[in-house]
Amino acid sequence: MGRWAALAWLGFALALSLGVPSAVVAADWGGISPGSSTQETVRERYGAPSLETRQKLESYDTVRWVYEGARAPAGMKRMIVEFGLLAPTGYRPNLVRSFTLEPKPRIFDYVMVVKGWGIPDRIAEREGRKVYFYQRGLLVYFDQSGDDTVSMVFSPPQPEPKPAAK
Repeated sequence: MGRWAALAWLGFALALSLGVPSAVVAADWGGISPGSSTQETVRERYGAPSLETRQKLESYDTVRWVYEGARAPAGMKRMIVEFGLLAPTGYRPNLVRSFTLEPKPRIFDYVMVVKGWGIPDRIAEREGRKVYFYQRGLLVYFDQSGDDTVSMVFSPPQPEPKPAAK
């Protein structure tokens, strides 16, 4: 995912998180659940990140932790965890807003994704690649073959995308 696309996605997730009902459960992985996991729980599970950056997103201070190389979880090239979530109770700077997994080849093929998270709510194509959309808060981007996962973006639950105008 390109830098601008990632920023747009994060802004979208941040904006939508205000209206997400707390009873809805987000998709999760490896003990991280957007909207409920905190910096403390991520640090306890995965240790210190390889890189930490701070930025403003829609006037809120956010933090990004990157785990790569030896610090990445087993089977992953990289894991990126974004903190700072606008919740119905106000802004929570230490809450996981989203996280992205970039798996090594053949770790998550489409069969494993469906076994783990079920049938996607929607399947789309972006730049000639298959994308699975789960309203629980998961976007899965596949490689050109459509068999192997390139990245998985976990976020709070998302509303159904509106159909394209005719």
